[in-house]
Amino acid sequence: MAFVLLGTVQITLIATITVITVALPAIQRDLRGGETELLLVSSAYGLAFGGLLLLGGRLADSLGRRRVFVTGMVIFGLASAAASFAPWQALLLIARFAQGIGAALAAPAAMALLGVVFPDRHRRGRAMAVWGVLSSGGATAGTVLSGVVITWASWRWVFLAPVVVSAVAVTAAFRLLPPDHPPSRSRIDWLGAVLVTAGLAVLIYGLQHSGWMVFGGVVLLVLFGLAERHSSAPLVPLSFMSRRGLPLIAVMLCAGAMATGFFLLSLYLQQVSGLSPLQTSAAFLLPVPAIFASGPLAGRLIPRLGPRHVLAIGLTTAAAGLLLLSLLDAPYAGLLVFPFGAGMTFSAATLATMQDARDDQAGLAGGLLNTAMEIGPPLGLAVLVSLATAYSHDPSSGYAFALRIAAAALLFTALFSAHARRTQKVKENSE
Repeated sequence: MAFVLLGTVQITLIATITVITVALPAIQRDLRGGETELLLVSSAYGLAFGGLLLLGGRLADSLGRRRVFVTGMVIFGLASAAASFAPWQALLLIARFAQGIGAALAAPAAMALLGVVFPDRHRRGRAMAVWGVLSSGGATAGTVLSGVVITWASWRWVFLAPVVVSAVAVTAAFRLLPPDHPPSRSRIDWLGAVLVTAGLAVLIYGLQHSGWMVFGGVVLLVLFGLAERHSSAPLVPLSFMSRRGLPLIAVMLCAGAMATGFFLLSLYLQQVSGLSPLQTSAAFLLPVPAIFASGPLAGRLIPRLGPRHVLAIGLTTAAAGLLLLSLLDAPYAGLLVFPFGAGMTFSAATLATMQDARDDQAGLAGGLLNTAMEIGPPLGLAVLVSLATAYSHDPSSGYAFALRIAAAALLFTALFSAHARRTQKVKENSE
């Protein structure tokens, strides 16, 4: 029951990113705001969520996982209720940003709690493998829910599910989740927290809206790296992050490919094939069984093959699915194969990121993993949509080209992962 609670929260936090996607035109008509405000409403949640995740993970390790989880869900629930009743776009913007703050506290704390809920290593590994697919399931759920709600009700109802989940989570947390140890006295690197929060937020916003802000975000992240190197108590030890580089890159690429593939396919189905928003949402129900089947399978394969090997298998399968998805006239096989491979990738990467983390670094590892998941979609959209537009003015050929480029990136990462796995095995045998 604790896993069900935490998993439902994770799905809801990710679904809230995409839940207003289809609702944006209705929000603009109802609140009579401009295009600039609408863009900010669309990105405010992701900016706060992605920018504060590393700080949220560090706070969970220092102050207590359950304590930070409950605090985050209270903020998330109250902000969701405020968003539902917002009379102006400015208040909706503030509410969406507050939702992101709550999510940035709750998400890494929830992932860190898995290690406490499942002290047995084998059971914890299988739980994390299933956990890895929840984010992709949540993104799909948000898109589907948005289309269904807008068809039959006001856009304000899309915030009902986050309010209900928050209320249940806060109520059940004290009964289902283990109590925290007393807060530690470890010092938090506030300079690093400010730099990485600002850098990630500016980078994510810049990838969506402004090339110059991408440069500013990169500069801030470089300054963060320099500050961490000279800090006596770094927010993110560089050695801790470097050992998890490949799984984090795989998550970022796969999340970006999924967001871009579904975005381009959604445009194609509505603009070229002439499907309604509800019919388009129904098409995205196809990936759901594949996503949730991949987690248990990955959980069985990882103990036998190792997370790096399963990561390579997942990336290769996802690349094949993207190639099938690029056949836009008949994308439905791709809607099954690609999410299955993406789910295996997320599961293997989750375990590879979390398995060697010390108990006092579990929240940080969860923050890193969720940050990679947050950076991937705006990065994929910025790069691949630009490539599609530059390649051809014809949507069909441009979209197909972008999806093939994404497939090539995943395949290259899979080959690199397999090579790293072989190198590691040779080194272990020699020792």
